[in-house]
Amino acid sequence: MKHIIWVLWPAFLAAGIAEIVFFTAIDPQQLYLLGQPVELSAIATYSIGFLMFWVICAGSSLMTWFMMPQAIKSALERYAGEREDLARPKRTAV
Repeated sequence: MKHIIWVLWPAFLAAGIAEIVFFTAIDPQQLYLLGQPVELSAIATYSIGFLMFWVICAGSSLMTWFMMPQAIKSALERYAGEREDLARPKRTAV
């Protein structure tokens, strides 16, 4: 499960940044697809755009994972096995 998170979380962040940059410069009501204007609502266009950016960024993260040397992968797995939560240490009851 942690392998999936290692791929999808950076892709999610990159897709968010890509969408902000893309839709800051381009109005969703002025987009054309195959020569026809896109007739979706702005929210639907933003949502589809985000999902497309997420898929592209996830593909990039997945390629990075596949191209990573096995020694680094095994070191990451060892470290991840030592801690259940890599984000923060567990709280202790007071």
